[in-house]
Amino acid sequence: MFTGIIEATGVISSTSGSGTNKTFQIISSLSPELKVDQSLSHDGVCLTVESVTEHTYQVTAIEETLSKTILSEWRPGSRINLERCLPFNGRLDGHLVQGHVDCPATCIQRENLAGSWVFRFEFPESFRNLIIEKGSVAVNGISLTCFHVTNNTFSVAIIPYTYDHTNVRDLFPGSLVNIEFDLIGKYVERQYNIAFKR
Repeated sequence: MFTGIIEATGVISSTSGSGTNKTFQIISSLSPELKVDQSLSHDGVCLTVESVTEHTYQVTAIEETLSKTILSEWRPGSRINLERCLPFNGRLDGHLVQGHVDCPATCIQRENLAGSWVFRFEFPESFRNLIIEKGSVAVNGISLTCFHVTNNTFSVAIIPYTYDHTNVRDLFPGSLVNIEFDLIGKYVERQYNIAFKR
């Protein structure tokens, strides 16, 4: 479980394929603190650390993960957001994020407000019931509050700290991002469907 508060960014140093899987070597300042079998959020996707060196570590994404996220778009030089899992005695500074991406979304607008930034994203309309005005959403693993919500779009406001310390600064119209909708909303939607749509 994660909180959507990004600890560091990493850079893809190399990629390789084996069957339907894709393996990534990642350079990060977190590498010396990682261990094999540890779960780590990568742009909001929970992946298991397979090997670690002083400056790099390796993870692999299987076909299911590649089909539902933007990981297949990663190339050497791509900057990604990183967060280690929440310790049981930790603070929940963002919101509950599982690292299980629901869908990709596309950045359709970027606005510089001379001190903050507003980004607007378009997502598949089939997920419209999982997002609400002023609700929580994880964009590339970043815990954000959404507003101006429609059936297939929403906006988020970015403060300078988040802009400087995540890969949101790399996003422009046309950029793809990973989206994870609020966990609580998913359970509410499920129970509603069971109770009223039998």
